[in-house]
Amino acid sequence: MEKNEVSAHEARFYAYVKQSGGAWRTARELAAGAKVAERTARAYAHKLVELGVLDVAEVFPAHRYRFSGKAGKRNKAYVLRLDHAVEVFT
Repeated sequence: MEKNEVSAHEARFYAYVKQSGGAWRTARELAAGAKVAERTARAYAHKLVELGVLDVAEVFPAHRYRFSGKAGKRNKAYVLRLDHAVEVFT
């Protein structure tokens, strides 16, 4: 699922999640904050959970996500790629 290219949307989504200070947020909240579609936010959240970058709380009525404190240990290469993409797109 990991790939070399990082889109501007993914970089913006990642930057918003990272700057949220560890707060748990729904995909809808992440979409609004990152200015992406809710469907896009869910897709990126799912991808980043699988890559170990985000933590997920599977609660009702909506899952919540936050930047993982262990992201750098779980998938350092992809976190560095995302950080570089954020730098390029901002």
